Amino acid sequence: MLGIILQITQSGVVQDTTAKIVTQAAPKVVEQSMSLWDLIMKGGIIMIPLFILSLLAFYFFFERLIAIIKASRKNTSFMNTINNLITNMKFDEAKTLCIATNSPVSRMIAKGIERFGKPINEIEKSVESVGKFEVSKLEKNLKILGIVAGIAPMLGFIGTIMGVIKIFYNISLADNISIGLIAGGLYEKMITSATGLIIGVLAYAGYHYLNILLDKVIFNMEDSAIEFMDLLQKKA
Repeated sequence: MLGIILQITQSGVVQDTTAKIVTQAAPKVVEQSMSLWDLIMKGGIIMIPLFILSLLAFYFFFERLIAIIKASRKNTSFMNTINNLITNMKFDEAKTLCIATNSPVSRMIAKGIERFGKPINEIEKSVESVGKFEVSKLEKNLKILGIVAGIAPMLGFIGTIMGVIKIFYNISLADNISIGLIAGGLYEKMITSATGLIIGVLAYAGYHYLNILLDKVIFNMEDSAIEFMDLLQKKA
C-alpha cells in the first residue's frame, strides 16, 4: 500500500516538473500596440509627397465644393423678375438685377440683355460663350483631384518597391535569413501602398462627386438660357 502511494506521489511530481519545463520552453507571445503616428512614420520618406497630395486633394475638394454649391442655388424668383422686367422693356433694371445677383446664370442673362436688339443668333452665341466661360471657371482646379487620384497609388507602390529592394539588399548582406527580418521590413513598406490607395480612392470619389454636382449646375444654366432665349424671341 505504501509503495502504491509513493508511486502516485512520484508520478505527480514528474508531471508537475514536465509541465513547468514545457511552460518555460514555450515562447512567450508579446502583444505590442502601435499608434497611428508611429505607423505612418515607419512608411519612410515617401510619406512626405503622399502627405502633400492628401493636402492638395483636401483643399481643392472643399474649395470647389463651396463654389459649385454656391453656383447651383437656383433662384426661381430671379427668372420671374427678369421675365417681368423684359416684358415691360425695363432692360436697365434687368441688367442691374443681374449684376446684384452675381451668379453664373445672371451673368449669362446680363450678356444677353447687352446684346438686345441684335439678331437672335448673335445673342444666343453670346449667351453660350458666357455659359462656357462660367463652366470652365467652375471646372478650374477640379482636374487636380483626378491627378491626385492617379498619382497617389502609384507613388505608394513605388515606396513599397523601394522598400522591398532594400529588404533583399539587407538579406544579401546578412549571414542568416530570418522571418522577422523579412516580415518586419515588408509590413513597414506596405504602409506606403495602403496610404497611396486610401488617398487615391478618396480623391477619385471626390472628383466624380463634384462632377455630378457640376452637371446639375450646367443643366440649370442651360434651362435658364433656353427660357431667356424664348422670352427674347417672343419680344422680337
